[in-house]
Amino acid sequence: MTRAVVTTIGRDRPGLVNDLAKLAHDLKLSIEDSRMTVLGGEFAVLMSVSGGGLALSRLEEKLAQLAEANGLAYLFRRTSDREGVEGCLPYTVSVTAMDHPGIVYAVASFFSSRSINIHNLDTVTERAPHTGTPLFSMVMEIEVPPTVRIAELRDAFFYFCDDRDLDAEFRPA
Repeated sequence: MTRAVVTTIGRDRPGLVNDLAKLAHDLKLSIEDSRMTVLGGEFAVLMSVSGGGLALSRLEEKLAQLAEANGLAYLFRRTSDREGVEGCLPYTVSVTAMDHPGIVYAVASFFSSRSINIHNLDTVTERAPHTGTPLFSMVMEIEVPPTVRIAELRDAFFYFCDDRDLDAEFRPA
């Protein structure tokens, strides 16, 4: 079994997920992990597929045809199994604040400077019901190496957030 990561983006329309899933199904490939969402007027897909090497080559060909016919941008990249996370502790971090530029950068820098990997990150900006104020929300899953003291990390993160007017949660995943 080999693996590839496929990314596509194009105008949001009904049937796009079906088209991509059909390609994988017809080639007897397994969609193992995926993230699919509407961003503005675009629909973005990120998925990991696995199967035989020849089937993955055919997927790359078929994906190019689908992209051409439907005005999609795409990326196809062969990859391998993930390594280097043994012993890491999974934690979920949530941050909420009035929206302003730099929140993701600041939080990512906090963890990066401590060699903590971000496994997954989701953000959304919504308007407050009565005031219309833009509210930013971020949820991330991080992988804390076994050498990091959780209590010290949690305290440092809360201090970091307090200093930036960010409401935060830090809990085991």
